[in-house]
Amino acid sequence: MMVIRPIRSGDLEDLLSLTESAELGMTSLPASQELLAARIDLSEKSFAKRVSREQANYLFALEDTDQGKIVGVSAIEAQVGVEDVWYNYRIGMTVHASKALDVRSTNKTLYLTNDMTGCSEVCSLLLNAAYRKSNNGRMLSRCRFLFMSEFQSLFSDKVFAEMRGYFDAEGRSPFWESLGRKFFQMEFSKADYLTALGNKAFVAELMPTHPIYVSFLSEQAQQAIGKVHDNTRPALAMLSKEGFNFNGFIDIFDAGPIVEAFVSNLLTVRESALRKVLVNDDLPDEVSSLPCHLISNGEFENFRVVLVPSSHVKNETVTLSPEAAQQLKVSMGSSVRVVAIR
Repeated sequence: MMVIRPIRSGDLEDLLSLTESAELGMTSLPASQELLAARIDLSEKSFAKRVSREQANYLFALEDTDQGKIVGVSAIEAQVGVEDVWYNYRIGMTVHASKALDVRSTNKTLYLTNDMTGCSEVCSLLLNAAYRKSNNGRMLSRCRFLFMSEFQSLFSDKVFAEMRGYFDAEGRSPFWESLGRKFFQMEFSKADYLTALGNKAFVAELMPTHPIYVSFLSEQAQQAIGKVHDNTRPALAMLSKEGFNFNGFIDIFDAGPIVEAFVSNLLTVRESALRKVLVNDDLPDEVSSLPCHLISNGEFENFRVVLVPSSHVKNETVTLSPEAAQQLKVSMGSSVRVVAIR
């Protein structure tokens, strides 16, 4: 059975294996045992409420209980920019005009900003390639919104996601090659890794503070602005259906788009509902080929999510198999939150 739960220190080896197979641009989960251990520790403290609300970072694990290992992760950062300055480019417009010459030119420009500071972020979605099927990706993405549905007071009114930007067939970022490299004098991977380490001061020290005229960049770089990596398109599609929209901000390194939404307007928040649990010993656990609902137990420290066939969800109740009830840590009469996965 596939189950979502908070990550634990014992998952470190599985998480390291996941990140080692990740593609370039997974800034928030570097393949470093020390950094991943620190990330898990912060998540455990967050679920235990041993850090401030603003500093909390919740890391969810997708576990294959049959294999006894985690095969995917996703996360929510309660507020960005609390300890480290958060940078993005805002796409703007500059107009120059001369009546005497009868000339008017409109130029797209990039402004370095900190405008997302204080917002919540959904991030760090990573799934083992062998499990990129059925509803596993949707579970990882939407479990975060079920958590936010239950505990809205812990998050900002606005939530955003930074999407991985476009890379060419050789694994190069046209935007980085045309802009970032000229100021940072290093490979994209090194700048990406330094950011993951938390060494973000170099961004302010080396990045130009004046507006960047997009027309000065290469044609390939211009086309990459706001464009996502091919492998990120499914994640963007899921977020779009959830209610996220492009807000005119991009990543400073690869020009990937930032999409945002108000938490109260998220599809999962609006459509999820509470039901009472019934347990039926004769129910099978197989749900991969059926229309499904996500079920969360509504707990904080022991937050759990599983899938059940939609036919088991009624107006007031949801019927679970014994294993599903066990994985959710609920029993007959417990209250759970449900939402259709599609």
